[in-house]
Amino acid sequence: MPRYEYRCRTCGDTFERALPMSESGAPAPCPHGHGDTVKLLSTVALGGRAGTGPGMAAAPPGAGGCCGGACGCR
Repeated sequence: MPRYEYRCRTCGDTFERALPMSESGAPAPCPHGHGDTVKLLSTVALGGRAGTGPGMAAAPPGAGGCCGGACGCR
């Protein structure tokens, strides 16, 4: 079950809730009983290299930065 992170606007506490994706938009009251909370945008870190999985070729060395080097951003 995915975990969502929230911050209480009243007391500033940050907390997590495990909710089904179908309920990800439901309000989540703070553990201290305050109702004015916001869902935070979380980042996910994954290990490994993109483009090196089965059936995928790795980019050649010096292929460029964010767009493959076609714009000269190397």
